[in-house]
Amino acid sequence: MRGTLKPPRLRDNCFALPQGVDWIPVSEALTRLETALTPVVQSETLLVDQAAGRVLTENLSAKRATPPHPNAAVDGYGFAHCATGYGPQYLPLVKGRAAAGHPYAGTVPKGSALRILTGAPLPEGVDTVVLEEDCTIDGQAIAFHGPIKPGTNTRCAGEDRAKGVPILTAGHRLRAPDLALLAATGHEAVPVLRPLRVAVMSTGDELRDLGGATEPGHVFDANRPMLRALLTRWGHEVIDLGRWPDNPDSIRTALDQGARADAIMTSGGASAGEEDHISALLQAEGRLHAWRIALKPGRPLVLAQWHGTPVFGLPGNPVAAFVCALLFARPALELMSGAGWSSPLRFTVPAAFAKSKKPGRTEYPRARLTSRGEVEVFTSEGSGRISGLSWADGLVELPMEAAEITPGTAVTYLPYAGFGL
Repeated sequence: MRGTLKPPRLRDNCFALPQGVDWIPVSEALTRLETALTPVVQSETLLVDQAAGRVLTENLSAKRATPPHPNAAVDGYGFAHCATGYGPQYLPLVKGRAAAGHPYAGTVPKGSALRILTGAPLPEGVDTVVLEEDCTIDGQAIAFHGPIKPGTNTRCAGEDRAKGVPILTAGHRLRAPDLALLAATGHEAVPVLRPLRVAVMSTGDELRDLGGATEPGHVFDANRPMLRALLTRWGHEVIDLGRWPDNPDSIRTALDQGARADAIMTSGGASAGEEDHISALLQAEGRLHAWRIALKPGRPLVLAQWHGTPVFGLPGNPVAAFVCALLFARPALELMSGAGWSSPLRFTVPAAFAKSKKPGRTEYPRARLTSRGEVEVFTSEGSGRISGLSWADGLVELPMEAAEITPGTAVTYLPYAGFGL
């Protein structure tokens, strides 16, 4: 046996690519993913105050102008501009006032002024408002220095959105500001897509649930809480399948349960080892699209289908699982949910670090902006260093080519906010 069994050459870099393996660039894997998927969810109608996070199915226009009537933009005194001029101005006050929700019912005579509060409709005879702070008042009249521009401190009807003009488009995921716009323009209910249902599972004999007893070799399942939180933040409905042992029959059962959802997200078992049953099962009984992707962290990534249901097989290491979820799962799930394919925000900023990058993989070190507008990276690149995820507020994207980065070098920064976090 000693004569026929020859060991491979020792390789100093444990992250080096295996010989003879064709690795798929990140951009190509994303293109394949986008091409393979389509929207899968159905529509329903919801009240506006229940529609946050949902995706619109139709283009919407304003049912009502906003503001619906000319109104005062400040607390002050309203009058007809044509009755004023240059120098000191003296206008007698009419009795009463105009306030939001309590309009003045009469007409303000030319040459007189009316007490008016912010948001109050402009009554007949008023087209200009002077600030209260710019006036002297004795209870009978006001005095101020002219000239005042016509229309000062007033809002025109429909100056934000006129009735009938477009306000939001189909495929838009509704945020809090959108709900304000919908309400202001007269929408009580809106047509939206139901949430995407995503089943989440972890695999690994070493995993234990939080609060459970542990023995040597056991670790708490950090991925499932993280992935559930991501999916919830992205507006999807989470189906928690729990954790499963490294057993093909058990994992097959879990995948069958997950296939009732719109998508499945797994962590662990995505590589090619003896206990990596996710990739083996998907290759043997499912449809495996890609699993050797040239990125760091996270090269053992499964993009596949199980009985027609898309599967995102994330690495077991939490850092790699997080990065792969942001880069691949988020845009894919956005497309499936009807919101369309999404690309992360990218900013070019100066580096506050030094690195000699080897060619072959796109790298995504954890990073955060400094008070000087530079970007620094976490001290360790290890994909098990979960603290770096919490420390960071984004990622740096380093291209596949070799690069020498020194402080001040322009690099690409991807903030967490650009991933919907």
